[in-house]
This record gives sequence, C-alpha cells and structure tokens, in this order.
Amino acid sequence: MAFREINSKMVEATVMPGQRLFSQRGAMLAYKGEVSFTPNMSGGQGGIMSMIGRRVANEDTPLMTVEGSGTVLFGHGGHHVQVIHLAGDTLCVEADRLLAFEGTLQQGTMFLGSQGGVMGMVRGQVSGQGLFTTTLKGHGAVAVMAHGGVFEIPITPQRPVHVDPQAYVAHHGDVRNKLSTALGWRDMVGRGSGEAFQLELSGSGAVYVQASEEKL
Repeated sequence: MAFREINSKMVEATVMPGQRLFSQRGAMLAYKGEVSFTPNMSGGQGGIMSMIGRRVANEDTPLMTVEGSGTVLFGHGGHHVQVIHLAGDTLCVEADRLLAFEGTLQQGTMFLGSQGGVMGMVRGQVSGQGLFTTTLKGHGAVAVMAHGGVFEIPITPQRPVHVDPQAYVAHHGDVRNKLSTALGWRDMVGRGSGEAFQLELSGSGAVYVQASEEKL
C-alpha cells in the first residue's frame, strides 16, 4: 500500500482490507471504492504520548484514519507533495507538513531543540519555528507538503548542512540537530527568522528543504 505521485500536488494511495492510512484532516480530494474516514484523536500509531506531543505542538486537528478497499487521492491547499519511502529508519517532519502516511509506521514526537541545549530552545522560540516535530519510524511511505517544491540535501560526517528553520521540511538518518544564530543578540532585535537563525544538521542522512520560507 504505497503512494503514487499523480503530479506535483497530488498523490494516489491504494487502501486494502486489513491495512490503514493516516492523513491530515481535509487532505482527501476524491476516492473510489468502499473507503471510510474517521477522526483519530490518539495521534495515529503513537498512542497517548503522540497525542500529547501533538497538543504541545499546538496541533489540535486530529488525524484521519483511512480504511477499507479502494483508492484515495490526497492533496492539500495546492501545496507541493513529496513522497518519502522509509526502510526501517526514522523520519522527522514538521507536523503541519505531514499530508498522509502508511499505518505500518510508528508515530512519535521529537523536541527539535533537544540536541541544542537550553540556548537552542530559546533561539527556537525566538525564531517562531515550532520546536516539536513528528517522528515516523519503520517501513512504509510518507507524503509531505511544502511550498514551491522540495529539494533533498545529503548530510555527511564531513559536511554538515545549515538550513533556515522556516525552509525545513523533514530529515532522516543518523542526524544530530542544533538550533543556532548567525547574528549577535543585538543584531536579531526586530528581525524574523531568515538568515538570523540556522538549523545545523550533522551526521549521515538527508534533509528536505522547501523552495519558499512561507509557512503552511
């Protein structure tokens, strides 16, 4: 049960008996067959802890559980859609950029500034970027949304990647993250995120960035 990209803004998913998908509310564009859509307040496969994480991240909209037999077209707001396939690893993705994912994946929540210490937490709050990201682990496919397209940048031990927090979409692999600032505190007064803040990703893996800093 994988996603098939119809175009840059729409994916098709095959739903089979005994299997299920989770999608963002309002992501269903059309469907064929006997398919049901029900709210899932427990946060997918993550249970109560996933629900708490979503609440802390101010994501009150429940996921929709998709079950039955048929096909479903997913898309949302005309945003670009990117399908990412996981083979046992963990994907960290901004909760509001998550369009749909297979029910075989275990969902959780990660504090984006956890590896940056207290200063990373403070800088993340100042930047206005959500500190909590959704984690999806296991074998399956994920459809994420972005503005203006998505570009995958490899992360290697010899070359960490610095990303504008508002351009960040997701990352996977054995990666450490740290929120930092490229300017002094006086220089940041009156400024938004942009180049004043950076999300440094180091290790081995990849990060997905969007072409626009506009928030979803």
